[in-house]
Amino acid sequence: MFYRLSGIHHTRYESARQLWPIPMDRWQIYVLLALGLAAPLLFSGLYLTSYLLPWLIMSAAALSLTLLMGIAGQLHFGFAAVMAIGAYSSIHLVRAGVPFELALLGAGAIAAVIGSVFGAAALRVKGLYLVMATLAMQYLVDWTIINVPAISGGAQATLQTPAVRFLFMPLASDVSRYYLALGWVVLVTLLILNIKRTSLGRALVAVRDKDFAAAVIGVDTVKYKLLAFFTSSFLGGVTGAVLAFCYYRAVTPEQFTFNVSIQLVAMVLVGGLGSVLGAYLGAGFVLLVPIVLTNVVAFLAGAGWLSVSTNLLAHIPLMVYGALIIGFLLFEPLGLAKIYDNIRNYFLVWPFRHSRS
Repeated sequence: MFYRLSGIHHTRYESARQLWPIPMDRWQIYVLLALGLAAPLLFSGLYLTSYLLPWLIMSAAALSLTLLMGIAGQLHFGFAAVMAIGAYSSIHLVRAGVPFELALLGAGAIAAVIGSVFGAAALRVKGLYLVMATLAMQYLVDWTIINVPAISGGAQATLQTPAVRFLFMPLASDVSRYYLALGWVVLVTLLILNIKRTSLGRALVAVRDKDFAAAVIGVDTVKYKLLAFFTSSFLGGVTGAVLAFCYYRAVTPEQFTFNVSIQLVAMVLVGGLGSVLGAYLGAGFVLLVPIVLTNVVAFLAGAGWLSVSTNLLAHIPLMVYGALIIGFLLFEPLGLAKIYDNIRNYFLVWPFRHSRS
C-alpha cells in the first residue's frame, strides 16, 4: 500500500529526525498545502469566507491552546479572553498609526503579558483550582471590555477594524484575508511541530506528566510553566487579531465570551489532546458539524421525511452533535487524531492483521 517502511533507509540523523520521514506523509502535506493555496479557485466566496476562513483561524486558536493544555498540561478555560485582548489591542494599535505587521506582534505581546499574569496561578495551584483562576481571567477581561468605553466604546458598541495592508498588500478582498489566515495557521503549525521536538518541548512534557519529578531531574518548573502561558497567550493574541481583521472585521464583547472558551477546549479534547492534526480535526468538528447537521435536518424536514415540531427541529442538530461528542469520547478517548493514527498504523502493516507496537 501507500504507507510502507520497507525500502526507507535512514543513513543520516537529519533524515531520521525530519518531521515526516515516510514519503506518503510528505505527499499528503504537499497535497493539502496545494489545496489550501488553490482554495480561492476551487470554492465560491461564500464557502471561502463562511467555512474555510473561520476553520483556519479557529484551528490556529486550537493549536495555541494545544501548546498549553496538550503539551504543557496546564488547563485554561479563559482562552477567549486572550483572543479578545489581541483583537482589541490590534485595532487600537492600528488606529494609533502602528503598521499592521507590528500591531499583530504588539497584540500578541500584550496578550502574552496579561495571560502570564493570570498563568502565574499555575505556579501554586493545579487542576480545578487552575481552572478557577483562568475563569477569573475570562470574566475579568469580559467585565473590563464592557465597562471601559476607551477599550470597546461601551457594552453595546461595535468596534470597526480599520483598512490595513499586510506586507504592502491591502487586506481588502476575501482572498487576501484568506491567504493571511492560511499563512498564520501554517506558521503556528510548524512552530508547534518543532517545539515538540526541542528541549523546550521535552521540558514541557516533563512538567505535564509530573512536575515534581521534573523538578527533581533539574527542570525549572516555574520557568517552563510561565513560558508555556506566555507563548500560548502570544499565539492566541495574534490569532485574535487575525480573527478580528480577517473574519469579523468588527468586534463586540459578545464574540469572546465564555462559550467561545468552552468551544476551544472542546476542539482540543475532541481532536486529540496534544495533537497538531487533532487541532484541525477538532476545529472542523466543532465548527462545521453543527452546520452540516442543521442543513441535513432541514432538508429531511423539507422533503417530508421528518415530521416533527419546529421546536424539536431546532434542537435535533444539537442533540445529534452532543451524541457524536459522547460517542467519540467513549470509543476513542484520545480523539479524532487517534482514529486517523489507528487507520494509518493499519496500512503500515497491511495486509497483516497485527498492528505496530
